[in-house]
Order: sequence, then structure tokens, then C-alpha cells
Amino acid sequence: VRDVTTGRSRGSRGDSESHRQWKEKILQILAEIQAPLSLLLLRLCNWALLRLLNRLFLSVQLHRGQLEMVLRAARMPGVPLVFLSTHKSQLDGLLLSFLLFSQGMGVPRVTVGGQVCSPRLRALLGRLGGIFLPSRLERTPSNPDEGLPGAVLATYVEEVLRSRQPLLIFLEEPPAALRLSAPAREWLALVYRAVRDGAVPDVLLIPVGIAYDVVP
Repeated sequence: VRDVTTGRSRGSRGDSESHRQWKEKILQILAEIQAPLSLLLLRLCNWALLRLLNRLFLSVQLHRGQLEMVLRAARMPGVPLVFLSTHKSQLDGLLLSFLLFSQGMGVPRVTVGGQVCSPRLRALLGRLGGIFLPSRLERTPSNPDEGLPGAVLATYVEEVLRSRQPLLIFLEEPPAALRLSAPAREWLALVYRAVRDGAVPDVLLIPVGIAYDVVP
């Protein structure tokens, strides 16, 4: 981020006003990517989700063997967890977050794809752990290194992995199943670059998923 701002500032005065403007831009981009987690909202949504599940489905079945494998992976010291999932329904993010949170693995940062969100829904999802591509990268996703938004996003992903926050990446965008989505490519490229550049020594990729008899 400093390299980008320094390159853009060449030829202009490096005064405190210029630094303040750059800081405001960086914080604005960061606010587009993520929001501070709200434990109160998380607990309220978990309570509401349990009620919703009881109304939507006859039963919810959890594969104990697969859950034990995930818990064993989470106990590996010093390695950040990156969960990779198919995307069958808009409920998937809430369900997987609820499952991981209820099993003591913390609140995952969940990538929210290119679907259109109202500002209120985007703010709510951010407080629950959702993370988004900056608006400029959503419009032109082919080059994530383009300028300041790409630099801030790359640094943010490095910090998420370095602090060992679980990261959940959805590989598809419903209803286009069995095809890697453009946002998923961007997130995977950022994880790869964090390992390549030595921000983290390694990551543990864990496949997870939800199957429905009838997709809601």
C-alpha cells in the first residue's frame, strides 16, 4: 500500500494534507471490504437461524466424521484455514458460518460474490463476517493489482491469514453451478499470492459443503 501511494504522490508535496487524503482513501476502501464483527448480531442471527431451520427443513443432518476431520485440521498450530465450498443456495454462507462458530472455530470471514446487495444488507453481512471485493474491482475483476484498491485488498487478505481468522471462499455463483466464478478467482489468487510472497508460510485448504434434497 505504501509503495502505491508513494508512486502516486511523486511530484507532489509530501505534506500532512497529502498523507491525510491517502489515509482517508485507504480507510474508505477497507470499509468497502469488511466491517468490525458484532457478537450481539452474531448471537441474534444464530438464534433466528435455528428457528428458520426448523421451519424450512424437516431435518438438518451433520456428518460427524467430516466434522471431526475439520476440527482436527483446526487444531494444527500456526496454519491458517481456508474453507472452499460449492454454492447451492444463498443460505449457504449463514449455515456454514453458524456451524463453524457453534463448533468453537471462531467466526469465519465469508466471501460474498458478485450478487447485488442493498447498502443495508451489505452492512449487515459485513457485521456477520462477510467480506466484499472493492467496488472498483467488482466492475473490472480481471486485474486485481490495479492501483490502490488492489493493494489494500491484498494486504487485508494477508492480515486475515496471518491472524489465523478462518476464511470461507465460495467457488460458484448460484445458479451457475460447476463453474469457477470470477470473484472466486480473485480471492484464490490473493490467497496464492500471500503464500508466494511469504506473508504466511502455508495455508490449509479444507473442502466443505452443504447438500439439499430441495434447494431452498
